[in-house]
Amino acid sequence: MHDNIIEIKSLDQDARGVGHMEDNEDGTPGKVVFVEGALPGERVGFETFKKKKNWEAARMTALHRQSALRVTPKCVHFDYCGGCSMQHLEATAQVAIKQRSLEDNLWHLSKVKSELMMRPLQGPTWGYRYRARLSARWVAKKNTVLVGFHEKKSVFVADIRSCQVVPKFVSDMFMPLRALIGSLSIYDKVPQLELAIGEALTVLVMRNMAPLTADDEAKLKAFADQYAIQWWLQPKGPETAYPFYPLGKELYYTLPEFGIRMPFKPVDFTQVNHQINRVLVHKALRHLDVQPQDRVADLFCGLGNFTLPLATQAREVVGIEGSTTLTERAQENAVVNGVGDKTTFYCRNLFEVTKDDLVALGKFDRMLIDPPRDGAMALSLALADLKESHPEMLPKRIVYVSCSPSTLARDAGVLVHRAGYVLKQAGVMNMFPHTSHVESMAVFDLA
Repeated sequence: MHDNIIEIKSLDQDARGVGHMEDNEDGTPGKVVFVEGALPGERVGFETFKKKKNWEAARMTALHRQSALRVTPKCVHFDYCGGCSMQHLEATAQVAIKQRSLEDNLWHLSKVKSELMMRPLQGPTWGYRYRARLSARWVAKKNTVLVGFHEKKSVFVADIRSCQVVPKFVSDMFMPLRALIGSLSIYDKVPQLELAIGEALTVLVMRNMAPLTADDEAKLKAFADQYAIQWWLQPKGPETAYPFYPLGKELYYTLPEFGIRMPFKPVDFTQVNHQINRVLVHKALRHLDVQPQDRVADLFCGLGNFTLPLATQAREVVGIEGSTTLTERAQENAVVNGVGDKTTFYCRNLFEVTKDDLVALGKFDRMLIDPPRDGAMALSLALADLKESHPEMLPKRIVYVSCSPSTLARDAGVLVHRAGYVLKQAGVMNMFPHTSHVESMAVFDLA
């Protein structure tokens, strides 16, 4: 361990300040240091806690010159709670840094440059989080149950009493939730709570690793009545989650622009930020520029977040997802929303998709891709192979929605350098303010 001073030049993808030690005696650049809590333009003291041959990880110990972009974190728990990493940085500067991260990844990883950078999409910066997975843990030393996110870089649950990124009514439940779980007979067998907020219902899914007693059930019901929530119980994996109390209420979100009402289960993947999701769907469809005669593919379609709005504009939409359960529910949602006759859903492993699979699906005029963090490498390679054998089957436009700038950049390299596409536009959406998470969109046209 040692204490040094360093100039911070940039931020990395984990919102750590990046600086270099002084050049070595032979003139080679000094070691890279990643400093938690430091911002670009600052001069800081640091203490190393992890040392490798070419880099060090450190935490800031002193602030000798402060950035004009530094602000006081709104949350009193920011220093140790791992739920946020960028509250010390002014909100618009967070977005600018995420945009730069996207541009840097595209160029450095794939030598791809967008012809135009979109204006970043921004929404509410506080109280925006409608989805959250909260850890719960009985801590004997404190004689209490903790409920919240993990501490920064730790397996321990942070001792938080409120949260600024969830809606206030949820934040106000944190301490009552701690007391409730602590009063149950299974107080030490509740490792997790999952929050899901819909248009007219808030659900808490309790991971209960032991059965509830009648007294436990009565306490959960009283809590649900007092705080206007619905309890679900999850005795094992996510597929075992079921509604407990009160029954007969539906969790859903809406996309009013397209007349879509989307039912979902609290353990399903849905976007955490409903306001940004609405704008995201609008912008993706606007850039896709679907015509009434078009046949469109929605790959990694999930419950149909893009598929159903697309079906209000296209002749036919094919949604593909790796889970039979999801594709069946997506088809049900399409029927409920009156677009069942224009949608078809298939269960396919898109991480192993080939050119032949694409040929078998038939020609698509346009394609929307919204993969998880691993990206869509197999699909990008399949499109590149399609260019060699069936170039006439390539979609003329692709909109790629990404939650990882590095995998988007990797896939963009294949689409541009091998599949014959041009990156026309790219930009970020601030889906997760105060975190280092970067959600982005890229528009590719056939050259």
